[in-house]
Amino acid sequence: MSKSSLPKLIIAASSDNADMLYATGFFVPDPFVFLQQRGRSTIVLSDLEIDRGRKEARVDKIVAYSQLSKRLKKGQDSTFVEHVVAFLQEHKVRRAAVPGSFPLGLASDLSKAGIQLVPQPGLFWPERECKTAEELKLMRQALVMTEAGMARGIEVLRAATIGPKRALRWGGQPLTSEILRAEIDSAILRAGGSPAHTIVAGGEQACDPHERGHGPLRAHELIILDLFPRAACSGYFGDLTRTVVRGRASDAQRHLWETCLEGQKRALRAIKPGVSGKAVQDGVREYFTGQGYPTEKIQGRWSGFFHGLGHGLGLEIHEVPRVAATTFRPGQVVTVEPGIYVPGLGGVRHEDVITVIKTGLRLLSRSPKPLEI
Repeated sequence: MSKSSLPKLIIAASSDNADMLYATGFFVPDPFVFLQQRGRSTIVLSDLEIDRGRKEARVDKIVAYSQLSKRLKKGQDSTFVEHVVAFLQEHKVRRAAVPGSFPLGLASDLSKAGIQLVPQPGLFWPERECKTAEELKLMRQALVMTEAGMARGIEVLRAATIGPKRALRWGGQPLTSEILRAEIDSAILRAGGSPAHTIVAGGEQACDPHERGHGPLRAHELIILDLFPRAACSGYFGDLTRTVVRGRASDAQRHLWETCLEGQKRALRAIKPGVSGKAVQDGVREYFTGQGYPTEKIQGRWSGFFHGLGHGLGLEIHEVPRVAATTFRPGQVVTVEPGIYVPGLGGVRHEDVITVIKTGLRLLSRSPKPLEI
């Protein structure tokens, strides 16, 4: 039997496993069993989840965990692995394809029971790379939630006052990254999203692309706001970055910001089916170097554009394809997020989400890009 014709097996919680969520469309916080065999899909659910599964899960058949228990010698005292083995034996599965992330301990237990698992490299569901019209609709909804958080962040910064030593104050107290992040995350929650690890990084902190930000925010400094919440109802992610200054930007800050924006515009003009993502990324980096921002290490710290141009987005915040590793084709959804980071000056990143179409691309994110607030 060829690898492609093997039954497909997933054992995971769909709340944190994109392959399982894609296969079932059903959020479950605990591991359960999915089997696709001869074009039909079956899941095994606990009695706690089975009624909800019958209403929500996009599968052909649902088996109750308790029904398997009745057929086992030890009944309900049987282990989870024994239930899985019984289910697979009933379906005459002796060999199955599994995701590369399949749990090692569980794989070992199944192997002892005579069930061979074949890890599948790359995407377990290759069709995940190119989104359907329905998926694009769900992703736009996730981006609306993301944009609501961004709008709240800008609103709070606009309302903040500038105190002594350029300290920002809001609501009678210093405005910190933590306070602004809480306001952003609250807006996302109200819009139906689940925020996590939102970045609010100002000044020197913004020179580290994944620094979440901490402490007081200051006027006349570059502040990176990077939001990537998950839609609670669908599991799809939004992703959006804006870089702003509360107050006045210096000439050097403005040049950095405008150069980064022009780099993003060049990338957006270049992306279309058949184009190499690496060529687009290299072109942006070359443009930044020509504007005086080479990618290099200075006293042990990176300066310039030293991360990828973008990544796939969907049921995972970082999924296939990486922009630099793909040749664009219709249906892909990726971020386009060039960044320039200069220690001593600050960091700038502009990020939007696009889908590749036959004639080029369509912008999915719609948030304004102010520099000065």
